[in-house]
Amino acid sequence: MEDKSILTRAVRKYENGVFFDEVDEVAAEFPLTLRLNGEEWATMVCTPSNLEEMVVGFLASEGIIRRYKEITSLSIDREKGFAYIEIDKLPEDRAKNTSKRFIGSCCGKSRQFYFTNDMLTAKTITAKTELTALQAIHHMQELQNHSEEFQRTGGMHNAAICSSTGLIQCYQDIGRHNALDKLYGYCLMNHIPVKDKVIAFSGRISSEVLLKISKMGIGILLSKSAPTNLALELADDLGITAIGFIRGNRMNVYTHPERITEAVLHPSETI
Repeated sequence: MEDKSILTRAVRKYENGVFFDEVDEVAAEFPLTLRLNGEEWATMVCTPSNLEEMVVGFLASEGIIRRYKEITSLSIDREKGFAYIEIDKLPEDRAKNTSKRFIGSCCGKSRQFYFTNDMLTAKTITAKTELTALQAIHHMQELQNHSEEFQRTGGMHNAAICSSTGLIQCYQDIGRHNALDKLYGYCLMNHIPVKDKVIAFSGRISSEVLLKISKMGIGILLSKSAPTNLALELADDLGITAIGFIRGNRMNVYTHPERITEAVLHPSETI
């Protein structure tokens, strides 16, 4: 199957009192079933791009692997919608704690959270990484500049991993959790150290998103959207700096503000 994140569809539009026919672009939605050591383990609904990175990141976030080299084989059959994963030393306790389930592309109740695996794999972050307010705003602008799929369809979430100086890699997906898993997989597959890195993110900061950031081991999360109270409680407990509503030259630093060396912009500063 050809890897297409964006598909076209005929649509009848209405504008200024007139109907007309046009071809519109829509985000592709693709079900991928993971078979782990021969057993069906989970089905993910995602954007059909960077599937290997997503699978690797998801396995790591669920505590099945800690390093990419623990996977002895990984193949994806796009025609049938299956990912086949073999792991020599499968941690049975963690595999059993992850029930076979359908993982939807929508946000919130379609995902199960607060499994035993979350407790086993969430990390308290002690990184001393610092960022200025200007750098945080610049990272969010870079994320938006790399959001071509969202701009074309309006149906994608975007996530990027950044250094203090700029964006390193960016992924898009219809599921915000999938976009983060792709980043996690990319870091594991390419041996990217994350202790001094930052995540820029387009979606709401939910408890699920916060837990994924913790499992990745990253101390600063930037978002243009709002957080939930539970996410902020977790951020406080896990040592993560959560910043939301980064829009224009504004932002809200909700937790661990000590990592942001310029909490506010001075009138003389420009982007």
